[in-house]
Amino acid sequence: MTSRDYDLLVLGSGPAGHRAAIQAAKLGKRTAVVEHKAVLGGACINTGTIPSKTLREAVLHLSGYRERSIYGASYTVKQDITMSDLLVRTDNVIANELDVNRHQLQRNRVELLQAEGTFVDPHTVRLSGLDGHGHWDVTADKIIIAVGTKTTRDAGVEFDGQRLFTSDDVLNLKELPRSMVIIGAGVIGLEYGTIFAALGVRVTVVDKRPRLLTFVDFEIIDTLVYQMRQNRMTLRLGEEVSGLEHVSGEKGDRVRITLGSGKQIQAESALYSIGRTGATGNLNLEDIGISLGDRSLIKVNDNFQTDVDHIYAVGDVIGFPSLASTSMEQGRIASCHAFGEKAESVPNLLPYGIYTIPEISVVGQSEETLTEAGIPYEVGKASYKEISRGQILGDSIGVLKLLFHRETRQLLGVAILGEGASELIHIGQAALSLGGTVDYFVDTVFNYPTLAECYKTAAFDGINRLS
Repeated sequence: MTSRDYDLLVLGSGPAGHRAAIQAAKLGKRTAVVEHKAVLGGACINTGTIPSKTLREAVLHLSGYRERSIYGASYTVKQDITMSDLLVRTDNVIANELDVNRHQLQRNRVELLQAEGTFVDPHTVRLSGLDGHGHWDVTADKIIIAVGTKTTRDAGVEFDGQRLFTSDDVLNLKELPRSMVIIGAGVIGLEYGTIFAALGVRVTVVDKRPRLLTFVDFEIIDTLVYQMRQNRMTLRLGEEVSGLEHVSGEKGDRVRITLGSGKQIQAESALYSIGRTGATGNLNLEDIGISLGDRSLIKVNDNFQTDVDHIYAVGDVIGFPSLASTSMEQGRIASCHAFGEKAESVPNLLPYGIYTIPEISVVGQSEETLTEAGIPYEVGKASYKEISRGQILGDSIGVLKLLFHRETRQLLGVAILGEGASELIHIGQAALSLGGTVDYFVDTVFNYPTLAECYKTAAFDGINRLS
């Protein structure tokens, strides 16, 4: 058998690559991670998940948004909030996450190779040093591609990082705009749109689709849309952008967006968020027999294998759902499969956390999927305003929704909008994975006062609908 440098070589140090490398190391495998940037963690830590969620917390705190239902609409913790105010918290969290990630790799004896990687053949990757000098080849029995994605940019659009920018540029904004257009109402666009709206920025959202986030329960989305409009956000759905340009006038430098319908929108800034493209351009994948799908994403099978059996791909680079949590699990599963280690997951019960304001989280089936499948179901709902903890927190718009089988009473899905949704969802996820019924929540005693009581209230509401 040919002796190679590593048992596993991982390309990319984001959530998927990091978890894949740690798992292989714990199996006693010689493992290395190739990272082409000067910092670890990929987009998750540096420009995506961690920064955006920390920015959201900073906005909620400094703006006093959470407490306005108690102290009045004009309540604020700090007047004249600046980007510098928001980045104090964000920079601190990013620095800590980077230290934790590096320490975990060191502790598990995973070698870090900070270089640009390109395939020479299916078992060999050529590395080029970050300083632009020198290159060397490394070989591995198994390879996992976890290079993630980059923001999709139209070649005809003049991005300057301030007036016209992508989500990768948000942390580099010098000042908060007074008005903003979000082009693309996906998860990232809606998260940033609602975050800036909470600061008083006049936000307009444009998307060619007629409905937001089709994989989320329609009633939850309707509630989100209502809250967005309450925060003075304007939605232009079913509209395509036909023109995008910088203009100058009496009101200073602005961005003018022309829609296919002929409408024009002017704003101080525009966030271009039409999706992400696989960061696969420099890997030389097609020459080693790996095919790419739309937006340069890698096609994989159920075990995350590419067209070349010993080469796997995980994380954002394989597409939906492109969440840090699912990427981590994909990395773990791929590593285990590569080395014949049994590993199980519950892919149909992965929770989705969407950090809009208000927050959304769902797991399991939705009303739409159950209706399409012809499954008889009933709904149980609880409003935060009925729950003492909701009143204490000042969240009167939150809602928790249970879906269960009318005959067996087995829990089928959970959808939550409101404070703590992404934490609260895991109670429902556990019940779903264990095949629990709606009666479990009726018979269980929850701490008081907590938002978890919503499960009991929703369960009673649903059971009452059966009679």
